[in-house]
Amino acid sequence: MFDNVCKYLAETFSSDYAMWLLGKPVALTTLSPKELSLEPIRANALILEQSEDLVLHLEFQTEPDETMGFRMLDYRVRVHRRFPNKAMHQVVIYLKKTSSALVYQDIFQLGETTHRYRVIRLWEESPEPFLTSPGLLPLAVLTQTQNATERLREVALTLDTIEDKSTKANLTTAAAIFGGLRVKSELIKTILRSEIMKESAVYQEILQEGEQRGLLKGKLEGKLEGKLEGKLEVAQNLINKGLSIPEVISLTGLSADTLKNLASSPDL
Repeated sequence: MFDNVCKYLAETFSSDYAMWLLGKPVALTTLSPKELSLEPIRANALILEQSEDLVLHLEFQTEPDETMGFRMLDYRVRVHRRFPNKAMHQVVIYLKKTSSALVYQDIFQLGETTHRYRVIRLWEESPEPFLTSPGLLPLAVLTQTQNATERLREVALTLDTIEDKSTKANLTTAAAIFGGLRVKSELIKTILRSEIMKESAVYQEILQEGEQRGLLKGKLEGKLEGKLEGKLEVAQNLINKGLSIPEVISLTGLSADTLKNLASSPDL
C-alpha cells in the first residue's frame, strides 16, 4: 500500500521531489528497474528517476531495514553499469518514527569499499516545504510536530484549495494513508472527506489490490482445507484398517491429537 502511494507521488510530482531532495528544478522521468542488469531487489519499493545527467534513487521505508546499506551499494553499481556518465543521488526516506539505530545509518562498509547515501527521517523535518508543495503535502503529517492531528487539519485545508478533482482525490487518499501512521483512523475520517477519496485512482488501485489479496488468500485457504480433508480421509481409512496412530502419523504427517479426535469420531 505505501509502495503504491510513494511511487505515485514521486513519479507524478517529480519536480517537487527534485526541489526538495536536489535543491533545483530538474526535469525527471521514470527509470524502470528492468533497464538495469540483473534481477532487481524489492522492485516494488524501488523508485528510480532520471534526467540527462543524473539518476535519483528513492527508497521509502516504514520500518528499519538492516540490509539497506547493501541495497544502496548494489543499485549504485547497477546504475553505473548502465549509465557510467550519470551522477546518482540515493535517498532513504523513513516515514515512521523509531528509536532504532538503523535509521541513522548512511554508510555501508564492505572490506575496503565504502558507500555513502543520504537518509531522511521525516519526523525530524520542518513541515513548511511539505505544506507548500502538492507532491509533498501528504507527507506533511509525518514531519516535525507536537500535534499530528492538527497537522493533518492543516493538510486538509490546503487540499481544499486544489481545484483539479482528480489531483485532490489522489492527494487526499495519500494523506489519509500516511496519516494512519500517526493519527487514529476515526479522526482521519472526520478530517479528510472520504467521498473524495472514492474518486481517487490511487484509492481504487489499493482497493483492487486488497481484493486480489483477499481472493488469493481465499484460494490458498481453500487449497489447504482441501488438502487437510484429503489427509483426514486417508487417515480415517488407515485407522479403519487397524493401523496404529504412530504409523498413521508417519504416513500422513497429521498430529497425534488430530488423529485421536478422528479415531473417536462417531462418523467412523
